[in-house]
Amino acid sequence: MNRKRPTTIAEYIRAAPPLGRPHLRRIYRILRGVAPKAQQVIKWGVPFFVDPRFLFSFAAFTAHCVFVVTPAAMEAFRRELDTHATTKNFLKIPYDRPVPESLIRKIAKYRLMHRGDDDKFWAGY
Repeated sequence: MNRKRPTTIAEYIRAAPPLGRPHLRRIYRILRGVAPKAQQVIKWGVPFFVDPRFLFSFAAFTAHCVFVVTPAAMEAFRRELDTHATTKNFLKIPYDRPVPESLIRKIAKYRLMHRGDDDKFWAGY
């Protein structure tokens, strides 16, 4: 990433590693489609979708990107996520693998429709 902090998601994607930009554009398009009315902001230097609570985020790294949601959203799709690298909050997507578009769309829709106890952590972000 460039040293200058991006102020928009478009700037964030332009500053990302060249290999990751196609993945980031795909993920961004999916999330915009799922939550077109959500506020799109940069927080902690990465893209966030907020409506008014945290919905989801994504971030770029050298060899992979991540799609970030709450633990409850990840848990709801645990079986489908079995073949992917994950943590309790994110799905890791290596740049040498295709973006799991359908899975990201389903998790994002779930996140948009379900509020849970883990929303408390993200309140105000």
